[in-house]
Amino acid sequence: MRNIVNFIICVIILTLPFSFCFSGEPVKIYYNGAGKFVIPFGKSNNYADILVKRAIDGDTLQLESGERVRLIGIDTPEMHESDKLYRDSQRTGQDIRMIKELGRRAWQFTKNLAEGRRVSLEFDVEKYDKYGRILAYVYLKDGTFVNAKIIQEGYASLMTIPPNVKYAELFLKLYREARDNRRGLWK
Repeated sequence: MRNIVNFIICVIILTLPFSFCFSGEPVKIYYNGAGKFVIPFGKSNNYADILVKRAIDGDTLQLESGERVRLIGIDTPEMHESDKLYRDSQRTGQDIRMIKELGRRAWQFTKNLAEGRRVSLEFDVEKYDKYGRILAYVYLKDGTFVNAKIIQEGYASLMTIPPNVKYAELFLKLYREARDNRRGLWK
């Protein structure tokens, strides 16, 4: 453990002189949730045209760059064992197996919608969450607003976290319509 801490400190110290060289912004270090730390410096990605490598779950995508994108404004059911799965089960009174099944359905919808397609990202006030994931609104090349489409078709609940509230009113309208018309998970 001590060697890892020393290594991280060494990396930070060695990269500080270069922190403004490439983008004009300091280098930030993010934990990617898969046991690795990411230091994004050098060439930045073109978020106006980037490939979605895979849908990780109903509200998270992985880009061709390896970065993860958390879709702003939406929350889909969990499909894997996690603390959030158990919290959601207690909060809603739903069976864990049912939540996982709904999570798989939401993931399948998002996968069919975005995986393997080129997209553009739109940012709100905050660009990263506490896990180092990019926070974004995602658009397919045909103009489809992915975050909104997932809500509209009934595969997500709302998750409005200020200050990222640019489309909160639109999402609320789409959510109510999906529930009223029993679409997706609301069947």
